[in-house]
Amino acid sequence: MKSLQELVRPNIWRLKPYSSARDEYSGHEASVFLDANENPYNHPNNRYPDPLQLDLKKELSRVKQVPIENIFLGNGSDEAIDLTFRIFCEPRVDNVVAIDPTYGMYQVCADVNDIAYRKVLLNEHFQFSAEQMLEATDAHTKLMFLCSPNNPTGNNLNRGEIEKLLEHFEGIVVVDEAYIDFSDARSFLLDLPKYPNLIVLQTFSKAWGCAALRLGMAFASREIVSLFNKVKYPYNVNLLTQKQASEMIFRYYEVERWVKVLKEERKWLEKQIASLPDTVNVFPSDANFFLVRMTDAPAIYKYLVERGIIVRNRHSVSLCGNCLRITVGTRIENEQLLEALSQYSKV
Repeated sequence: MKSLQELVRPNIWRLKPYSSARDEYSGHEASVFLDANENPYNHPNNRYPDPLQLDLKKELSRVKQVPIENIFLGNGSDEAIDLTFRIFCEPRVDNVVAIDPTYGMYQVCADVNDIAYRKVLLNEHFQFSAEQMLEATDAHTKLMFLCSPNNPTGNNLNRGEIEKLLEHFEGIVVVDEAYIDFSDARSFLLDLPKYPNLIVLQTFSKAWGCAALRLGMAFASREIVSLFNKVKYPYNVNLLTQKQASEMIFRYYEVERWVKVLKEERKWLEKQIASLPDTVNVFPSDANFFLVRMTDAPAIYKYLVERGIIVRNRHSVSLCGNCLRITVGTRIENEQLLEALSQYSKV
């Protein structure tokens, strides 16, 4: 890869970050806080949270087997995605390359930051070619985005192709593992020491059942994490989120149970959906959702909404004509969906 200084926007490389009150006394014990213009009442919510979330990172470090200095926490994974654009891409100059179809926020962040977004279409098996991705680059390509398991297709991307990109692309490769807990594939977290140009995204929103907390994780080299911390807003993860996330880490056994149940339920629901008259194809999934091609996805989606059942209509997405994306729910929710779809077939 190119040197980090070559990849980072010059103004970001030179940036002097905001120094928060809690940063300046770091390393010392304190009991009287008269530095941040806080209200002294309503403890503990009257105090600004730890800007680097060190206690939470210590707990995460044990679970993820990644050193604290390689962890960034953000307001959802979307913050880390946006920061990646802001750190590495010069507006109206640089570009990024991503697979298509994939998670829509990559393009939204590119558009917000005025960065050209180049799509490389997946094949009929929803897999990509590293060679095609590299062919789409030029001297101004700073980032590549890969989601594995991919959204909305649900499948793991070919690991060998991802490794080829990490070895041959001179910029930064972002591997979004939002759904990795539902997959049997090996996480790229274990490869961080091998690839200095790798950023791995994970989240508390899916397997951890904490979408309301808005807590995302980015894992990367110490140097890249320091850039994230340099550019982020000072107190980007609030105290309530940090506390709730810590509690969830101590309930990790429960998260593992949820994942096991949802994987079994996915297998059952896929089989039931496949047997319906209006199902054309159920695509294999490594996530907590699956993609299904129907006879008329827009009409079926509208019918389900009228029945109070919400799935995701992906009909207009590349390669996903007449497809619905269905999240695996509880057995009761899944049975309600199946009952509604069975009734639709009789209309």
